[in-house]
Amino acid sequence: MSTAFDPIEVGNQKLTNRIVMSPMTRSRAYGPENSVTDDTATYYRQRAEAGLIVTEGIQPSVVGQGYPHTPGLHSAVQVEAWRRVTDAVHAEGGVIFAQLMHTGRIGHPDSYPSPQTPVGPSPVRAAGQIFTVQGRQDFVVPRELTSAEVEQTISDFVDAARNAVAAGFDGVEVHGANGYLLHQFLSTNANQRSDEWGGSPARRARLVIETTQAIAAAIGPDRTGLRLSPANPLNDIVEDDHRDTYPLVLNALDALGLAYLHVLETQDPEFTPLLRQAWSGPFMLNPATPGGHTGPEHLRLLDNGAADLISFGKLFIANPDLPTRMQAGAPLATPDMTKAYGGDHRGYTDYPTYSQTVATSETGVP
Repeated sequence: MSTAFDPIEVGNQKLTNRIVMSPMTRSRAYGPENSVTDDTATYYRQRAEAGLIVTEGIQPSVVGQGYPHTPGLHSAVQVEAWRRVTDAVHAEGGVIFAQLMHTGRIGHPDSYPSPQTPVGPSPVRAAGQIFTVQGRQDFVVPRELTSAEVEQTISDFVDAARNAVAAGFDGVEVHGANGYLLHQFLSTNANQRSDEWGGSPARRARLVIETTQAIAAAIGPDRTGLRLSPANPLNDIVEDDHRDTYPLVLNALDALGLAYLHVLETQDPEFTPLLRQAWSGPFMLNPATPGGHTGPEHLRLLDNGAADLISFGKLFIANPDLPTRMQAGAPLATPDMTKAYGGDHRGYTDYPTYSQTVATSETGVP
């Protein structure tokens, strides 16, 4: 039986614990060309005692950007900026993977530096709205990617993975979840194609499989993780046959020896044990938490073998020393979600550690 505070090998990294900082968009890439800043380096350095940090979603191309001020990994300026982040995390003994996220149809023309239309598997508009620099606006009808552009998108992911390694990241996580581009290809509503990239479950699964395979070939499978969220309706996704589709993905990728599989549970948690059985490598879980968020009580999933690692999102925002607090049974701070996206250091790098909180309460000096 393993506990949250036992080490584990993930790819070529030995993690000091099994508590993972989940990827969370923070929309604070205010540097040139949507590059990260010194505040970003501080933010991740503060949370380096996580067994593994997975960064916020990083776009692999200009058209892959969905939200204002999200960072990229497709230019030399961005690579150099991320190097400051990875150096800061490594100086604290941490391990950090870059999450590569192409948002596909979840975007808006106002979010690009030059006139463009978001792209997707098919010209099917997502229901709802997106936050832009002009405020909330309706999603637009995406431009359907040609077959050649699908292949180019795979190349963009590979180039971004190579850039991540050049920037000092220990690996990358391929974002195939949460209604973004790779998930859109998996779905039965966003993907209306009848060519080699759509139609049957096998053809809809091709993009996530081939993107992951190409990245693993370029930087090594031990530096490559994959995030999936079967049946997740986020961003207007419908998956009528997810129990047929996802085993195809796992069967195609399991033998590669990837660093890990990261599953976000939503509508069908009963499916998770089947995925766990089908995956022979490290299995990371972000468990279903209807109406709440992942908390210390979910560490029991490690004790009973349901997962090898547990990822936490919101708690890491307000608790930079989350593993220490959990191991000590210390109180957990609540994040101010009104400051989660955009803004300055407030609600970003100003959350104290538990020891700082105790010191303040004892001396009255912040």
